[in-house]
Amino acid sequence: MILQLNPAILVETPLGQGQAIFIIDYGMHQNSCWIVALVESGIIKHFDCNDVVLATNYTYGMNLTKHKSERKKNNE
Repeated sequence: MILQLNPAILVETPLGQGQAIFIIDYGMHQNSCWIVALVESGIIKHFDCNDVVLATNYTYGMNLTKHKSERKKNNE
């Protein structure tokens, strides 16, 4: 099954930030595939669901702990 995300979801990947635009679900025995348009280059890439993390959203308070740990490292 292919699901088009509308609106796209801002995510972080091993290649940088991007907008997830599709998810391909292969069923319960295989991980989902996320299709992401990378912000910096505009390249469309496929990522395993284990490689995609929701980007920090201060308005909705999502994924704030990632940046708290980064601030601690920088202050040491």
